[in-house]
Amino acid sequence: MMLGINVKKTNDIVIIKWQLSKVEIPTSEIINVSLDDTYGGGKKEAIRIGTPYATTDRVVIKTKTKTYILYTTNATSIINKLLS
Repeated sequence: MMLGINVKKTNDIVIIKWQLSKVEIPTSEIINVSLDDTYGGGKKEAIRIGTPYATTDRVVIKTKTKTYILYTTNATSIINKLLS
């Protein structure tokens, strides 16, 4: 059983898995990766992945067409994978 969000970067695609969901983002589409300190994650139309708790970090991935907010307790590891 997988707990939390699993982020993997292979070749030119970032694969995000959480529960039964799988999202694939081409790295060429990613504009910015950052932390968000707001509880709900700034953008209303963003795609939210993970369970938002007060103690979780929010990693924001902005692409050319969408914004993803990852709710995680492992933000540093995820950001390092995305920026590598």
